[in-house]
Amino acid sequence: MASTATEVSAGDGMEETRLLMCDEFASVTGSDTAAAQCYLAENDWDMERAVNSYFEADMESAFDVQFVEETRKENDKTEVKRKTSPDKTKSSGTSNKRLKTAESNCIDLTSEEPGSSRSTVTVESKARAQPAEEQEANGKLSLLTWNVDGLDTLSLAERARGLCSYLALYTPDVVFLQELVPPYIQYIRKRAVSYTIIEGGEDGYFTGIMLKKSSVKFLKSEIISFPMTQMMRNLLVAQVSFQGLEFCLMTSHFESCKNQSEERMNQLRVTLKKMMEMPEKTTVIFGGDTNLRDTEVVKVGGLPVGVCDVWESLGREEHCRYTWDTKANSNKSVPYVSRCRFDRVLLRAARQGPKMAADHMILVGQEKLDCGRYASDHWGIYCSFNTLG
Repeated sequence: MASTATEVSAGDGMEETRLLMCDEFASVTGSDTAAAQCYLAENDWDMERAVNSYFEADMESAFDVQFVEETRKENDKTEVKRKTSPDKTKSSGTSNKRLKTAESNCIDLTSEEPGSSRSTVTVESKARAQPAEEQEANGKLSLLTWNVDGLDTLSLAERARGLCSYLALYTPDVVFLQELVPPYIQYIRKRAVSYTIIEGGEDGYFTGIMLKKSSVKFLKSEIISFPMTQMMRNLLVAQVSFQGLEFCLMTSHFESCKNQSEERMNQLRVTLKKMMEMPEKTTVIFGGDTNLRDTEVVKVGGLPVGVCDVWESLGREEHCRYTWDTKANSNKSVPYVSRCRFDRVLLRAARQGPKMAADHMILVGQEKLDCGRYASDHWGIYCSFNTLG
């Protein structure tokens, strides 16, 4: 797109320039010149803002249509149940509860049971999830990190509901999300009222951190820029308190593609430097889509003393190795098989006071949703940390 940030001011040729911009907008978005003129005028003839506005509105519309359809189906199911077994429905309250869930915009995910209409989460997955009450009693911190692939608009609403089902199932204390887009995060905000949400950006796509209000106290956050990024990447940092202990939580989406290796390694260096600079009594956890190859970690000198790769520290279990796996995940139609450990969790335990160590890790999102797709083209990583001693 040649004029992504063009602003048109009054003067000679203004009308002709605007007509050309309308043609360009229509070509990029697949719309018509009438829509182009409307969106460009509303955004002061700034092409980038207008295009972003168009696609955000288009995605929000897609969400709304699917939500209406879901509610209609739930209403139909409830009506059938009411007619066929009115006494049972009345006594159990099940149908009323499901209808209320479908219509509600604000749901406390820590108490919501994921319904089969939203995600085909298996019994096996439930068995692997430790109850939240047991985690808190044991002093464990649970974490989920996931690239949710918000840039893929196909079945996006269904996939967002799938994420919410996993949040309800695992009730993690901390959630790191990558590749969020505005409509996706707006949907999460409406549903995840039991979480504090910190965003790593506002436009395009960005990262986010979610903190369970009942267990994690948010203190402050910052965004550290990657000056040489060509893909809008940065490092999102949040300082929190968990059961009286200080934590620094970090997430990022490092530069993608094989030819961006040098910049990706620079971003790793920035992240590791920040981890090492945190106070001695602070536990630091980084999680995200790093796009790293093992050889790149070696090239930067490996991980510093005191920083561990959680997957490696837990014994390099094979079933948790590949988080990007086109052999098992069919969301992306590619003519090749690629199996990579792009998504990683790093830990720097506090050097003073109680020390935390990882004690559990699994991959999540490996069940197909009702739409026939997975929640993301990446598997999510769920892990827990325990206090030593």
